[in-house]
Amino acid sequence: MPLLLTRKDVEKVLTMKDAIAAVEEGFRQLALGNVIMPQRTAIRISEHHGIHLGMPAYVGGEEGRGSLALKVVTVYPENQSKFGLPTTIGTLLLNDPRTGALVAIMDAGFLTAMRTGAVSGVATRYLAREDARSVGVFGAGVQARAQLMAMCEVRSIERALVCDPWIEGRDKFATELSERLSIPVEPTDDPRACVDNDIVVAASSSGEPIFEGSWLAPGTHINGIGSHSPNTRELDTVTIQRSKVVPDLAAACLVEAGDLIMPIKEGAITEDHIHASLGEVVAGLKPGRESDEEITLFKSVGLAVQDAATAAQVYDLARAAGVGVEIEI
Repeated sequence: MPLLLTRKDVEKVLTMKDAIAAVEEGFRQLALGNVIMPQRTAIRISEHHGIHLGMPAYVGGEEGRGSLALKVVTVYPENQSKFGLPTTIGTLLLNDPRTGALVAIMDAGFLTAMRTGAVSGVATRYLAREDARSVGVFGAGVQARAQLMAMCEVRSIERALVCDPWIEGRDKFATELSERLSIPVEPTDDPRACVDNDIVVAASSSGEPIFEGSWLAPGTHINGIGSHSPNTRELDTVTIQRSKVVPDLAAACLVEAGDLIMPIKEGAITEDHIHASLGEVVAGLKPGRESDEEITLFKSVGLAVQDAATAAQVYDLARAAGVGVEIEI
């Protein structure tokens, strides 16, 4: 019978380390041609400033290790301030790829935050300097938390700053993450101070650039994950021009990522400015960081392969731990 996993169940079994391992393998299989992943369907609910997404994927590869999943997720940036609800709410169906049988229904809110943090962790592993020790985070929500957790998993981070206009949120973020990660995390209202770090994370809900690309020091690595529509951006054109750009998937970002689409429309860059998709770097088909002076940028719009790979990991961990409830449908 299918296993029902609540958010608390997923939180019990899924660590950032496990999520990073699952996502890294998923991207390797993607680059090797072992993933089937249609373009996600999107319904924009303009009057409520939300979006509804359907994200199916099959991850093949090693025999017996496949994953077949469909995630339905909504993103409503005003949820927290208006209703006290998470920005991202989702549910995932996991099927046995050998038979098509449903094996699990799981909450995908925590899973989405973790897999989004995990993919930035994978990108940081390949693109950030080995000696990166500080992080500046724009945003103080669930996604921003997962991002900083992932940075600390793949680099020996010693300090962090969080910048967000929501004062209460950034103060709470700083207090909670300082305790959880055992590093000093300081709130700031100075975006330039936030940029003055080895790694910069853009995880805001802004539709306009949140810092100036001219502020970036050589050797900085940037993870851009907050903006995921053609008409919004967190990163300005100068940032894109100065960076070695590695998106999660070039084809997806050229359709959905305003951070890249807008500079192309301006004539500031061409599609050739994109160095490689992340999977190509993970699989060793393209190089990652090649010098300590490079500014590197990982741009993510989120891919269903992340969900499918992470969900399979969650299911295995839950079965092993005896977590969840079997249900009859």
